[in-house]
Amino acid sequence: MSLMHAILGFLHRHPQTGYALKNEQFDQSVAYFWPADQTQIYKTLDKLVDQEFATAAIEVQTDRPNRKVYSITKKGKQELKRWVSDEHEPLAYRDPLLVQLFFGDCVEPAAMIKVLEAAKVKHEEHLATLRSLDVPSLAKCADRETLHGRLTLELGLHSKQAYIDWLDQSIATIKKHEAKSNSSKKGKS
Repeated sequence: MSLMHAILGFLHRHPQTGYALKNEQFDQSVAYFWPADQTQIYKTLDKLVDQEFATAAIEVQTDRPNRKVYSITKKGKQELKRWVSDEHEPLAYRDPLLVQLFFGDCVEPAAMIKVLEAAKVKHEEHLATLRSLDVPSLAKCADRETLHGRLTLELGLHSKQAYIDWLDQSIATIKKHEAKSNSSKKGKS
């Protein structure tokens, strides 16, 4: 996926400013699986205009600075539909915590447990954020836009919970292994 296609998707719903894309769209919906910062969004909007996938119109405001409002073009709609309809290879999964754990034998078990427990706190906070999103349950989705948004949220909720469960299992397993190892060492002395 590219940021370009996410922006085209939001512009397909309605014309927007770069500021609104960041604060009202990305941060309130797809940021949990496709975050973007303001600079990336504005650079991509410029490219979309250059490629004729979007247009920018200056909206004159009397009480604040003028702003650019971006709209998707026919060519942009065609590109979005093409991209949404295509099959895509899953992205390679990268997680620094897994690299840390893989080489966890380089540190004392207590240090690895501390790292895993800190990660668990962060994942629980993220899960709480996902749960707080105001998206109707699957059974109560009134339109396709809401349904598709909820389906992506469901994956986020399930995968985040599975990650937390795996962290619990990993912590417990390391503790059990360490206790067994310490017991074996005491028996040999």
